[in-house]
Amino acid sequence: MRNRIFPLASLSVAAVALSSCTMTPAETARAADAKAATQAALGKELAGLTPTETKDCMDNYQSSSLKAYGGTLVYSVSRKLKYVNDTGGGCEAVERGDILVTKSPSGRLCRGDIAQTVMPGSRIPSGSCALGSFVTYRAK
Repeated sequence: MRNRIFPLASLSVAAVALSSCTMTPAETARAADAKAATQAALGKELAGLTPTETKDCMDNYQSSSLKAYGGTLVYSVSRKLKYVNDTGGGCEAVERGDILVTKSPSGRLCRGDIAQTVMPGSRIPSGSCALGSFVTYRAK
């Protein structure tokens, strides 16, 4: 009898766990709105610029500022030159002001490098991501 109760209890726990991971319609709508707002902000950041080439690496000293739009990082060299890197996610905390920490023996940021985000002041890790390719955006 004991063996029969355990599988039923396991199924009940699994069903509760799975149902708690499902987003409500309101949460789904908020997530979609947030994603659309992020994409609109990224579009505004890159307005007037055209993608010209894709590179595996970027010299670390080239960028004067860094902004995040969801999982996309934008390294600004000037108003007319920016590098866009799609990390695939994990470093979104840069968007709220966390610091992006990279370690590269070559002094260049390259596709596949692991970056970590840390909270300013406390230096508590808040995320990590792998850098993707760098897409160069230039003024038309």
